[in-house]
Amino acid sequence: MSIGVLALVGLSPERVASLTAAGYAVREGKKSANRIDAVREAGKTVRAVLTNGRGGLSGDEMGLLPHLEIVCTVSAGYEAVDLDTARSRGIAVAHCPDTNASAVADSAMMLLMAATRHVRQADRHVHAGAWQDQWRVDTPTISGKRLGILGLGTIGSKIAYRGARGFDMEVGYHNRKAVPGSPYRYFDRLVELATWADFLICAAPGGAGTRHLVNADVLTALGPKGYLVNIGRGTVVDTAALIEALQSQRIAGAGLDVLEGEPAVPPMLPELLQFENVVVTPHVSGRAPEARAAATALVLANLNAYFAGKPLPSPVSFTG
Repeated sequence: MSIGVLALVGLSPERVASLTAAGYAVREGKKSANRIDAVREAGKTVRAVLTNGRGGLSGDEMGLLPHLEIVCTVSAGYEAVDLDTARSRGIAVAHCPDTNASAVADSAMMLLMAATRHVRQADRHVHAGAWQDQWRVDTPTISGKRLGILGLGTIGSKIAYRGARGFDMEVGYHNRKAVPGSPYRYFDRLVELATWADFLICAAPGGAGTRHLVNADVLTALGPKGYLVNIGRGTVVDTAALIEALQSQRIAGAGLDVLEGEPAVPPMLPELLQFENVVVTPHVSGRAPEARAAATALVLANLNAYFAGKPLPSPVSFTG
């Protein structure tokens, strides 16, 4: 008999086919009128839920799924999954770390280059029918500069590698604590890292502990020639402070793939789009066929292991 799975994230036909072939009966919650109806309608038939870090699964939603046994996020993040309720009910939680790390790291460098080299403005210039003799903008290189990274996890480490090996950059980072064996310079205060760096890339996870780590003081420290890139979570950056810093030219520009207010259209997006020196992508840095295939394989590995009574390949720890 097939095992009921409720997907609260959009699934490609290929991912649905893979789950179905493995013996799972997939209910696509995104096809319901609204999320709570999807959860309520799934009711007693669902033993597993697929979600992501931002959408998560609340305790109230878990209460509508009496036979729920495991929650899998198709992303590395799981900040919106109610771990306290899951633990109290004995519900396992798994996630998909590292599956899109290379794609996100590539995108981080792309956003940095697009912002610093004024790709958006140059493209618009050409589309308007102009060419080199009418382009009067000198743009900085990133090679040989100082790259600061907030969050030296898997993604942050891949960004650091690209910066150091691909662009001959000096790399520094800020974490809650230093990473043992890291070849990069550790800063125990983010404002000190920002003061040192030419560019600051945020690769930190979401949640209360990282909310608005990049605030007005950090942006001021980054300085009028500094650029900010965020491919972590939108909540890590104080958007109001960023807008003010851009307006007052206290930083040179920004490349953003994530914003506060997701998954809905971020409320401050119109204000950010008024700046020519800001490049924004719609939270797609991790989207790549290779990343999707790796995440599907890990989701299936976690589900298969759980229902076979085996250890999960990538469990979420309830102890933090």
